[in-house]
Amino acid sequence: MEWIEGISPISFPGLGLEINPAAGVRIGTFSLHFYGLIIAVGLILAVAYGWKRSKEFGIKSDDITDGVLWIVPFAIICARLYYCIFRWTEDGFAADPLSVLYIWKGGLAIYGGVIGAVIGVTVFCFVKKIKLPAVLDLVALGFLIGQAIGRWGNFFNREAYGAETDFFLRMGLMLTPDRMSIGTELYYHPTFLYESLWNAAGFVLLHFLSKRRKYDGQIALGYAAWYGLGRALIEGLRTDSLYWGPFRVSQLLAAASCAAAVVVLMIMSFKYHTPEKLFVNQVAALEENDDEDEEDEEDDADDEDDEKTKDEE
Repeated sequence: MEWIEGISPISFPGLGLEINPAAGVRIGTFSLHFYGLIIAVGLILAVAYGWKRSKEFGIKSDDITDGVLWIVPFAIICARLYYCIFRWTEDGFAADPLSVLYIWKGGLAIYGGVIGAVIGVTVFCFVKKIKLPAVLDLVALGFLIGQAIGRWGNFFNREAYGAETDFFLRMGLMLTPDRMSIGTELYYHPTFLYESLWNAAGFVLLHFLSKRRKYDGQIALGYAAWYGLGRALIEGLRTDSLYWGPFRVSQLLAAASCAAAVVVLMIMSFKYHTPEKLFVNQVAALEENDDEDEEDEEDDADDEDDEKTKDEE
């Protein structure tokens, strides 16, 4: 077994830290990169959280497991397409379209993954006949878990950092201008860290708010507003953004989704919401009716048995 060395030591002068973490581990011909491992851990914890709280949203734990099998493929495909579309000429996809399939070489965009996941959830809910807003509420909380943890994969890859800075939380990297080998140490905004902390804070906030939600979809809207605001601000610090003309694509999308979510949240705040309309309460009411029907059937069966007994006597 041998460690896969990272391309540069990492320092946080403001915190008095200097480390040089490996990028992965190699066992014989098998290589495990920590980026992929951390993404997997984030997904597993998000699913575990979904299992734990599924009943509070009127969703069966088995449906969470089935949903993952629908969501993950959509998320990966859209994350790849999102990246390739906006790097079509720069990364050589135009010259070699088949290279779009070379996903193991890197090139995924988190916003594309979120879009793909929403598409996957929509299809899943249509097939399973489950209320979409209720599922999106739970999925949004899982997103924040996965994103908060998954961003640390960027740390091990020495990527997703911002412009040069002397800010307290600055991150030092010894990289050449092409960022491929050791050079002079420079200090950058650790935007992966900013986003990880922002998502973690959002998860804590929405976790507690979800216990007092007034309507299905409220937490999903909160996610769109919270994540959109943070991403719009943090994306402006990055140097590796995907562009659409002069615009940073993810920043534009984040700002638009944040604004739209805030408007809808404000409109919904003026409406009266009855607890009976929450999907979890609708499911509970149906289960209660089913139990009453079963009890009635049992009572009817007992009455018939008593009548037969009397007739025989």
